Amino acid sequence: MAHPQMFDDADPVFVRLKEICLALPGADMKISHGRPAFFTKKIFAAYGAVLKGEHDSGRYDRSVVFMPDELEAKALEQDDRFFTPAYWGPYGWIGLDLNGDVDWEEVGQLVEESFGLTAPKKLVAELDQ
Repeated sequence: MAHPQMFDDADPVFVRLKEICLALPGADMKISHGRPAFFTKKIFAAYGAVLKGEHDSGRYDRSVVFMPDELEAKALEQDDRFFTPAYWGPYGWIGLDLNGDVDWEEVGQLVEESFGLTAPKKLVAELDQ
């Protein structure tokens, strides 16, 4: 049984995140478990998440999940805008709540860092050019 779609294609927050992610070299999007996932060979960002035990709350439906640099992860965890997403969190991923005022430059930097940690070296080199 397929998962139902858990996002709105026309949501301006999703549209903006999609623009940022798909602007990266070799990036594509697929729907995984009802949510958009951005990837090259591996996923580097996803839109929407849940907390463990809060699957129906919708609290983080408008969020980005990404892989942070290990050193940066500690600092991000101290900021209330960031959270540990169910399923992703045990593997080092962090979520950023995109409700309210969003610093899109910051989102772009976080997504690029995640891309740099997950994408093939050839694509990371294209980004650096």
